[in-house]
Amino acid sequence: MKLIYSLILLATFISFNSPDKNNSDYLNDVKTELQKTWPKNRTINLVFHGHSVPAGFFKTPVVNTLQAYPFLVLKELKTLYPYAVINVINTSIGGENSVGGEKRFESEVLIHRADVLFIDYALNDRSVGLAKASEAWSKMIEKALEKKIKVILLTPSPDQNVKLSDDKSDLEKHRLQIIALSQKYGVGLVDSYEKFKQKFNAGEPVSEYMSQVNHPNEKGHALIANQIMEYFK
Repeated sequence: MKLIYSLILLATFISFNSPDKNNSDYLNDVKTELQKTWPKNRTINLVFHGHSVPAGFFKTPVVNTLQAYPFLVLKELKTLYPYAVINVINTSIGGENSVGGEKRFESEVLIHRADVLFIDYALNDRSVGLAKASEAWSKMIEKALEKKIKVILLTPSPDQNVKLSDDKSDLEKHRLQIIALSQKYGVGLVDSYEKFKQKFNAGEPVSEYMSQVNHPNEKGHALIANQIMEYFK
């Protein structure tokens, strides 16, 4: 069964359209709203749900909220859409995995009536395994889609204890599963892990993008934010 599951994921990955080709029109409705001026505009809610990375932890216990990717995205959005009213709502909890995130999803996430929901749990999902993570992510995605919310899934940022070149690592397996889920549900994808791998393969030490072993620094968060912004351009 493990071999079959791996082959299904691999086939899905190979057939998946890259984010650069897939993200140009996914948020067209949201971008239209962002361009409206007062009094025709409305508040756009961006909800970031996940673990310590989107929560803004850099070097525990320091939380650099304004240098983390949710607020870097807000800063870029305000440059791109100066007339927009945008709320960044962070429902992330340091140390949490997607099983915990799914349990509080209706009471603490859906209540914010997101226009766009970002999910980032893969680093911590190693503690619950692929099957439980897939179930939790699927439930959150399905509940969000029922509410007509646009969803963008994020693959993990690095853990310096895991070699980016290891194609059999748990992080790589979770990355492939997230890619498979994005295609299954037709939602957005930000492949953070692949972008860090590209930097590594180009000869850049991953440590340049990290504040500690498993938390990106501002440069690492900017790498993630830049990918998210591709959906809004």
